[in-house]
Amino acid sequence: MTPFWQLAHYGDAVAVIDDNDMALSYRELSQSVTALAAVLPARALVFCLCDNSPGALVGYLACLNARAVPLMLDKNIAPELLQQLLDIYRPGFLWQHGTASAESYGIYGYALIDLAQSAPVMDDELALLIATSGSTGSPKLVRQSYHNLLSNTRSIIDYLQIDNQERALAWLPMNYVYGLSIINTHLAQGATVLLTNTGPVQPGFWRFLRQHAATSLSGVPYSWEILKKLRFTRMELPSLKTLTQAGGKLRPELHSELATWAAEKGLRFYVMFGASEATSRMGYLPPGLSASHPGAMGIAIPGGRFALEDDAGNEITLAGQHGELIYYGDNVSLGYAACRDDLAKGDERKGRLATGDMASRDESGLYTIVGRKTRFLKVFGNRVGLDELEHLVINAFPSTECVAVGRDDNVHVFITDEEQTEAVKSYLAKTCQLHHSAFSVKEIDTIPKNPAGKTLYRELEALCD
Repeated sequence: MTPFWQLAHYGDAVAVIDDNDMALSYRELSQSVTALAAVLPARALVFCLCDNSPGALVGYLACLNARAVPLMLDKNIAPELLQQLLDIYRPGFLWQHGTASAESYGIYGYALIDLAQSAPVMDDELALLIATSGSTGSPKLVRQSYHNLLSNTRSIIDYLQIDNQERALAWLPMNYVYGLSIINTHLAQGATVLLTNTGPVQPGFWRFLRQHAATSLSGVPYSWEILKKLRFTRMELPSLKTLTQAGGKLRPELHSELATWAAEKGLRFYVMFGASEATSRMGYLPPGLSASHPGAMGIAIPGGRFALEDDAGNEITLAGQHGELIYYGDNVSLGYAACRDDLAKGDERKGRLATGDMASRDESGLYTIVGRKTRFLKVFGNRVGLDELEHLVINAFPSTECVAVGRDDNVHVFITDEEQTEAVKSYLAKTCQLHHSAFSVKEIDTIPKNPAGKTLYRELEALCD
């Protein structure tokens, strides 16, 4: 098999710079990857406990090159959750922070730990495992193939026009498909990846970005909300050329603000749509349409296709109607695994993914996500979208964060400003024209989020129980 991603081809070009300012050329990265791959048995199962560092990156790439299968996990995963996954999947190796012993291999502060477990039976196309819920320790994993990775990487390179002059700021977690896709696409083109474990609220983040002249900055909706509070648009960051957003729907107002500002500055602002089940990306909004279509998700990536289906599974062809978004493409993953035996399963999806997102398509063919299929409730006979409720509250009460969960006839709204609880309840009852008894509004210190900034709805649902 051709090595990922032809690292040696780019020679002395800088592949990686970490936030300690250590730089590795493609030649050096290739040598490190080759050395680790040489001691990894083909089709071994490896748990990679990773951060955004050269050591974690070498582990990931070495697994791909050796045809071992890595499960990417946050190095700070709770011990009891890690143990649950170890018990269920029984990997042969751990790649983790530590010092190598005389019997093991180590580099850049990482060491390979042999757990003396036999390899599971795995489908020959299985390349990578991604946890669907790294923070709750769910054993359900997404099974991605070599073809999935290659296909999605090529599509993203195509529409983002990535070349070897790019210097991508990789601050999103490596165990998150959005973060991993940034690494994959730039290494595939011989560009430079700026690996950091800092975030926007830390001064080191901006020093690192400026010092190493990052050309692109990516974030989930929560990231861009933080950047807005930090007055990001007033900063002098002359090296930036491209901004990308994925990981959920951006508020249309913030979408419009960022797109308008980016256009004035001559920057490219991409709103994107993706999922672990599709390896990473499925759709994007071309930058030229971003300012004029706030809230829209856009079109399918090169090589992919979207369709809408009604509740009976019939395709919706008329513009303006809502239906479940269906995606077709070579990047659609093989399926899920919930236990060790499931790693032997083949391609269960056959290139078709029912996303679980409700969307509409306008006359020009642009798609807009209107909410999750599971994020709609029946409240006193009325269909209520929880994402829409959150949007209403955040716009009417900008001083508070808001998350809505619940069950039919019982909406639970969590906010971070206790003084607004009664006002929020009255506002929702009046705006939605529903009796106030439908809404329970509670104050919470912080909204629980995973390391990638996504809201942990299950934790809030447990509070309702």
